[in-house]
Amino acid sequence: MERIFVSTGSPWESVVGYCRAIRIGNIVEVAGTTSMRDGEIIGKGSAYLQTKQILETIEEALMEVGARMEDVIRTRMFVTDISQWEEIGRAHGEFFSDIRPVATMVEVQALIDPELLVEIEVQAIIT
Repeated sequence: MERIFVSTGSPWESVVGYCRAIRIGNIVEVAGTTSMRDGEIIGKGSAYLQTKQILETIEEALMEVGARMEDVIRTRMFVTDISQWEEIGRAHGEFFSDIRPVATMVEVQALIDPELLVEIEVQAIIT
């Protein structure tokens, strides 16, 4: 089957060996995504704003491979402070309240930059 890749444009893609998203057949996987945009963190200090930016970036990646947010069946949220779950959940709900994918939120010690508060990955099946 053909693999369709979505690039982040990052110089680290070839070094680390990753892409933003990949579609094989009707399955789409979107890699862990943060609110980093063009080298800057969007929504510094706000888990809500970071989550919104992340989900907008994920939506763009899905569209690049012919998928929609409605195709998402699972989200995984990695957060540096679980006490902010309500803000993160509120932003997640703004995108997924009607779609209702299975979701996991776990607290992690740190992300790649200390100002990043949230990282999200998704799985989608195009129907």
